[in-house]
Amino acid sequence: MRYLDPKNDLTFKKVFGEHPHLLRSFLNALLPLAEGQQIEHIEYIPAELVPNIPLLKNSIVDVRCTDNRGRQFIVEMQMLWTDSFKNRILFNASKAYVKQLDRGHEYKGLKPVYALSLVNEDFEPNTGQYYHHYAIVHTEYPEKRIDGLQFVFVELPKFKAQNLTEKKLQILWLRYLTEIEDGTEQLPADLLEIPEVREAMEYLQESAFTREELATYDQYWDSISSERTLIEDAYSEGEEKGEEKKALSIARSMKAKGFDTPTIAELTGLSQELIERL
Repeated sequence: MRYLDPKNDLTFKKVFGEHPHLLRSFLNALLPLAEGQQIEHIEYIPAELVPNIPLLKNSIVDVRCTDNRGRQFIVEMQMLWTDSFKNRILFNASKAYVKQLDRGHEYKGLKPVYALSLVNEDFEPNTGQYYHHYAIVHTEYPEKRIDGLQFVFVELPKFKAQNLTEKKLQILWLRYLTEIEDGTEQLPADLLEIPEVREAMEYLQESAFTREELATYDQYWDSISSERTLIEDAYSEGEEKGEEKKALSIARSMKAKGFDTPTIAELTGLSQELIERL
């Protein structure tokens, strides 16, 4: 039996966007909720349109819900990463927080918003940790905080590289996301021991999807591949422009010091025609 990758837009939303008890288990395992603050019941809320990130239109899978305490949870599966994502996530969570006032709440009635971002790329190169929790805290007394917005980022490649085998539910859910890939036939036996994780794996069976759904599944991977190419091309173009700008600066300096045009061209790689126009 073949299984599909749970990180795909189609599969992620089928598992966590249609089965609230699985999303509840997932959030309780991944979020830094205090003792006695575990999520008991959730209801889905529609995903809202947020500002697009240039080049990235299909890379984000978004699932939203609220619980019986009024807290809101935004879950994003991000297949690609750029620095713009941080601003988008901050905007998204802040908008959800402020919009509560539209329903007539007073400031004191505002409920916390948690943003959970599962990132399929490394974005914090200076740390080996895969789990990053951000909150509004006092810079000198971290134990003092302002409730309202909290952000959790999980770098899936770093988690996978650690090859963790603990039975902690957080570890098991992250293994579910990282060990089951497109075309997987043999499932990890220890994951099948956990009822909710086993159920989530059953929804990934390729035979359970229609031909149209499988076509949509493949189209999503194609869109990710295209967007990755666009990002790489834009990055390369930016590097090239940066090198040219540096060369022009050097050429101007050399020209001011009396170097002849052929020498400047040889040392900077710029054309003599361009140097003459400086």
